[in-house]
Amino acid sequence: MDLGLVARLSARPLTTSVVPTGVYRLPEKEMTMPGKTDLLNELVAMSHWLGDPSRDLAILGEGNTSARVDDASFFVKASGMSLGEIELDGFVEIAFEPMLNFLEHGEVSDNVTTEAFMASRTDPTSSLRPSVETPLHALALTVGSAEFVGHTHPTAVNAIMCSQQAEEAIAGRLFPDEIVVCGPAPAYVPYTDPGLPLARKVWEVIDDYIDTYREPPKVILMQNHGFIALGESSREVQNITAMYVKAARILVGTYALGGPRFMTPENVARIHTRPDEDYRRRELRSLIFNESQDQNE
Repeated sequence: MDLGLVARLSARPLTTSVVPTGVYRLPEKEMTMPGKTDLLNELVAMSHWLGDPSRDLAILGEGNTSARVDDASFFVKASGMSLGEIELDGFVEIAFEPMLNFLEHGEVSDNVTTEAFMASRTDPTSSLRPSVETPLHALALTVGSAEFVGHTHPTAVNAIMCSQQAEEAIAGRLFPDEIVVCGPAPAYVPYTDPGLPLARKVWEVIDDYIDTYREPPKVILMQNHGFIALGESSREVQNITAMYVKAARILVGTYALGGPRFMTPENVARIHTRPDEDYRRRELRSLIFNESQDQNE
């Protein structure tokens, strides 16, 4: 029987500790209003960090961010807002179930899509329109097991994503810390029309990635479009973004000296699984969860 997406996510067996832990479940506990305010403050701070012009990650209305509220809903940036200037009232709370179920529909018009997005808001009186990438965020926060998501258009990354050799250029890892922070490999999405078509393609790519690596990706790269960081915290989204932008700059630089010398698959697997690197990864996560959230340091 062909179950819907929500049902399949709810029923997915967790066969190993690295299989997604954030898959969609029926609501068990709803976040209180003070908790939502704290979450929004963290999301605003992360958005400001990503939208800081000095970091060259997004300008004007580029990019969008989101955070899981609880098992029932999430916050996502409203359409037209600037990451660098957004405040608490620039986010829309979206119910997971109607948004995920809408992904199961066939081809629909732009007007029908807009109506469905608006109907997924938990507050129907809000005048805010959810970002066109809202279904992508719903998937990243469920299938992708993220708690926070940051989608940006870094110049350093898009120099690669908009090139003739994009897939070839990202075919390997360059240095150990790239693996520790960004995972064993990025997930790659060929250019797809933003909105529902892109979300469906991202869903397919995440599922394929999990089948291959037995864990969800930390990084999703979209051809001729941009970058997505999937994190367990807002700080991890920032760390992933910063590390991958560094890797992208190094990668482009290698072509001045004959091209990249990728680490072997065996060395990548070793770094990703060796106990001391796992310890370092846990320590980094501890810093992510416990350090001050001063986004301007």
